[in-house]
Amino acid sequence: MQRSISIAYLGIHNAPIHYQASPETLINDTLAAKQGVLASSGALSVRTGKFTGRSPEDRFIVKDSTTEENVDWGKVNIAFDTTAFDALFAKVIAYLDTKTLYVRDAFACADPAQQLKIRTITETPWANLFANNLFIRPAEAELEGFTADWHIINAPSFEADAATDCTRQANFAIINFTKKIVLIGGTGYTGEIKKSIFSILNYILPQERGILSMHCSANIGVSGDTALFFGLSGTGKTTLSADPNRQLIGDDEHGWGDAGVFNFEGGCYAKCVDLTESKEPQIFKAIKRGAMLENIMFLEDGKTVDFADISITENTRVSYPIEHIENIVTPSVGASPKNIFFLTCDAYGVLPPISKLSTAQAMYHFLSGFTAKVAGTEVGVTEPKLTFSACFGAVFMPLHPTKYATLLGKKLDENEVNVWLVNTGWSGGQFGVGSRIQLNYTRALITAALSGSLTQVAYAKLPIFNLEYPTQCEGVPSEILNPKNTWASAENYDEKCIELAHKFNENFKKFENYASKSIVAAAPSVLQVTL
Repeated sequence: MQRSISIAYLGIHNAPIHYQASPETLINDTLAAKQGVLASSGALSVRTGKFTGRSPEDRFIVKDSTTEENVDWGKVNIAFDTTAFDALFAKVIAYLDTKTLYVRDAFACADPAQQLKIRTITETPWANLFANNLFIRPAEAELEGFTADWHIINAPSFEADAATDCTRQANFAIINFTKKIVLIGGTGYTGEIKKSIFSILNYILPQERGILSMHCSANIGVSGDTALFFGLSGTGKTTLSADPNRQLIGDDEHGWGDAGVFNFEGGCYAKCVDLTESKEPQIFKAIKRGAMLENIMFLEDGKTVDFADISITENTRVSYPIEHIENIVTPSVGASPKNIFFLTCDAYGVLPPISKLSTAQAMYHFLSGFTAKVAGTEVGVTEPKLTFSACFGAVFMPLHPTKYATLLGKKLDENEVNVWLVNTGWSGGQFGVGSRIQLNYTRALITAALSGSLTQVAYAKLPIFNLEYPTQCEGVPSEILNPKNTWASAENYDEKCIELAHKFNENFKKFENYASKSIVAAAPSVLQVTL
């Protein structure tokens, strides 16, 4: 049934509105407007313009009586004045009132008890297709009397005047927790839509409902065992959770409450640089009609995607409904996890491919969130860059990291969980010298951890970091399990290991006053000397 709605309550009176348009309509409207083309697989391909990644320095939170005492203000959560927000909002609304708009109602959170109702208003049909792919699609009956909890207003062609609008530059993504509005302008990168809702849930769920919100993927084995995969973009969350032998819960954002784990989203947003059917068959097969590719290039025929071509960005992406993955669990929920994997892309090349963590180590590494940002994910990142992102997602966490860590500690105490640190980064040397650990080795190690076979083998301890790593695993050369063995020079390895240990210790100083003695003791044990 074709529905119509009014959004005059926002101040939009004149704009023609396409409400709850079908994916086919959105694809055809994108093609008609010459804003995209079809790939040979049937997927829509678009360019997001100047921005092909998130712009963290241009993401703001309105500081008012709702947020002033709760948000962890600083370089990640940048304060925005409420009066400036109102003025900029009025400008964006006036601009959109002259456009044809696409409006979509959807949900976040697969657990009905935690569900958030979202209305997304977009300037382009393809941004609305993204919202359809990533959020949970309501049944027709659920649209009856739909009243949005939150609004996302997306105006990529509207550019702010930094001098008068109080932004840093022309683009912006602003969250207003009092008015429950996300205002996005000056950027076509669709990841800003997705991550705005993630940030909102990271504020609401832990603080108001006692639920641990997590930047992780999740899947379920045939025995019903849930596994979580934490990590920043590019560490392998989507790839490693898309396992043909396990059912996918979700690929990026989840909550963990008393009833278990639930997905925030209704789709996947996968990196597709160097994607091949042999390496990542489930993701490759998901790129079909209804999926949307971003910033990819084609082979000479102009139709076949060249996933190796990164001339626009290394952060090439594809969004698709979760149903495009054959092996999913419906609804997207699971029991509390039996195994948790912290995925770190170690560009130093000093951490083992897999290590088993004690509870104290798990808490230490969760608060540290060590990895390397991979090229393209954020503006200005062109090669792996060391970072410590608390909770493996600090840029999306409005509360202080210890709020999330406290909830994780509580969950670990209440449940029997194996926690593993997995290096999906470099081996045999640092970035530029060594090479990335082969995906098939990482898969074999995770499979062994999930099956329990890694509990049946001998372990050794990595000096300095004091990490326990298995000495053998089926399908993995034993010599790579000790990272030092893969380096041409043991002396160079030791130097790099000590260098990284110092960085860990320096980073953790900001958490020492919040952490227990056992967590602090889980830090690398290295003399504090200058190299």
